[in-house]
Amino acid sequence: MNLDNMLQVQKKTTSVAILGIVIPMVIGMSFFALIQKLYQKHDAHENYSAKAGYLIWSLVLTFTGFPVLARILADLKLLYTRIGKAALSVAMVSDTYGWIMFIMLIPFSSDSEKAVWSVLGTMIFVLLCIFVLRPLIPRFIRKRIDQDNLNDSELLFVLMGAFVFSYITEFIGTHSIVGAFVYGLILPHGRFTDLVMGKLDKLISGVISPIFFFRSGIMVNVVEITQQRYWLVMVFVILFLSILKVVSSLVATFFFHMPTRDSVGIGLLLNTKGVLALLMLSIALERKVLSEVAFSVMMCAIFIMTIAVPLLINTIYKPRKWYRYRQNTIEKLRMDAELRVLTCIHNNLHATSMVNFLRATRIMPLHVFGVHLVESIEHNAAMLYVADMEHPIPTSSRPQDLTQSQAELKSITNTFSTLIEKGNNVKLETSNVVSAFETIHKDIFNLAKQKGTSLILLPFHKRQSLTGHLETTNEAYRGINLNVLRDSPCSVAIFIDRGIGSLSKTNLRILMLFVGGPDDREALAIAWRMARHAGNHLLMVRILLLGEAAEIDISEEEDENQWLPSIVNHEERQKKHDDECVNSFRFKAVCNNDSITYSEKKVHSGDELTSLLHELDNDKYDLYIVGQGSGRNSLFFSKLLEWSDNPELGVIGDMVASNSFGTKSSLLVVQQFWPQGLKFCSQSQHRKQTFTKTDGLAIV
Repeated sequence: MNLDNMLQVQKKTTSVAILGIVIPMVIGMSFFALIQKLYQKHDAHENYSAKAGYLIWSLVLTFTGFPVLARILADLKLLYTRIGKAALSVAMVSDTYGWIMFIMLIPFSSDSEKAVWSVLGTMIFVLLCIFVLRPLIPRFIRKRIDQDNLNDSELLFVLMGAFVFSYITEFIGTHSIVGAFVYGLILPHGRFTDLVMGKLDKLISGVISPIFFFRSGIMVNVVEITQQRYWLVMVFVILFLSILKVVSSLVATFFFHMPTRDSVGIGLLLNTKGVLALLMLSIALERKVLSEVAFSVMMCAIFIMTIAVPLLINTIYKPRKWYRYRQNTIEKLRMDAELRVLTCIHNNLHATSMVNFLRATRIMPLHVFGVHLVESIEHNAAMLYVADMEHPIPTSSRPQDLTQSQAELKSITNTFSTLIEKGNNVKLETSNVVSAFETIHKDIFNLAKQKGTSLILLPFHKRQSLTGHLETTNEAYRGINLNVLRDSPCSVAIFIDRGIGSLSKTNLRILMLFVGGPDDREALAIAWRMARHAGNHLLMVRILLLGEAAEIDISEEEDENQWLPSIVNHEERQKKHDDECVNSFRFKAVCNNDSITYSEKKVHSGDELTSLLHELDNDKYDLYIVGQGSGRNSLFFSKLLEWSDNPELGVIGDMVASNSFGTKSSLLVVQQFWPQGLKFCSQSQHRKQTFTKTDGLAIV
């Protein structure tokens, strides 16, 4: 947890957190009084501290396990959504208040006479650590980090401070965990945090945590509850304890006009309990503050919360396969409307390529969301970035004060900031997304929906080498692109950079190849926007498929009496849309702009298509724009696609991107949003049928 971020929370967040503390404490005390009354005779022979029991019992209900909550949100792909950010902000404040009350109340659980002095001593120790030791200790660590000289022996020496601080707070009369927490709070964040977490994460999550939870579980006596006379009342108490945070969030709905759905969601998420709650219950049981029944009831409630929260949240915020909003395609966007682009990058080289491309195209007005995709490998790796994700990185931050991801994001932000020039009508936002690469596309979808973007811009998984050939940088990047293309909530484009950066200050010569289908219409819409600005020259070539190349590819998936007319009608509608789109482009753009030209080329076979592409490439265009072609029912392209090395680029995109083609032009491959998603997978698994207007039906 970052101490600086605790001081930057909003008033609304603090108010919701306070309500989430006060209401559960008040109601929790009444339930504890009920347990005391029902089991007073049963526990009469035990010397329990009732007053301390009321405080500890109610305090446990207010806790929210910040790390556990972050992990649940990451697993449910809600970490970067509005509800996820709100829950984390409230949890951070709630966790902070929880620690403060933990420090103040733990001394009263053992020796009430010395408790006041223990609290005062602990508060003085904490203030001394924050205002005196915090500026001093990081100097040594930062110096060693700068020199990359922090070896294992020195790291062990630094970590020994946790034991020293634990002993001090235990001696004062609080608890050893307080000292360890304060020590972690005053240590520098950034590269040092990466180093420590990288070495300790497996030990903590794989060894220490399971032993602690095993110990907590073995102390619960469920039989003691079920064998009592009032066990049904205890079941009711356990269930009601699990919804107290929801009740407090619903109260917040009344004061802050929050949507009821979000209020219930935040309340459920705040029910997430962590190590601190279990630790406090264990201490209370050992020090005879809570009876075995009270301890077991609360532990059962926490267990139910832990099981129920992910299931209920996943039901309330069940992800949809696709999203529908007005601006999910560029074709439907007004020409003068703001284009919102979600740009995904893995490193600063990708950021440079994307910035050069966006600057060269001169599309305005433009709102760019630069998203740095960070792979989360370790069990708790995402926790290194959660606390900082809502706060911008200060420009004065030293490199050693930033984590590796934050340092990369700062560099990426500086690169993207060059897009913003005086009077160019460009807006910019940058952020990190930390997730496993296998599921990071879901976070991208959530961001696209949240930001209302019309286009997701992805880097190709290959980069141009010094010899001019495209070479694979990371095969995992290709997996991300494929996942995004399959179920994207808006249109998607893959950009292959072959040196467009050198052209960003000069005229851009663009070649747009139009065959037909929704992807080509979307590609034309992008090219049209680029050609509206002075300095860019566009040639739009419509490729007319004739003869064998015009055959329709039909996969038998439905009843034979239904699917053939449906496919034919679909093709006729697509052809009508293509003609309307091209005619509108010719009338509005070609006739009114000398920098835009139009031509038509006839293609009968694959050889003619290859020859045409080589012929066009002789004119040395700077940028190709093509549609991916996933919406075409063409047997001609289906057969060519089976030989493609990169089917996610489509037939024409794969040809232009191949090293054997020999072009030096950059390439933009566009896929338009449609509910069916991407369909570039091999279609040879299905029985093919072809239909042409001249030849009729033939079985292949």
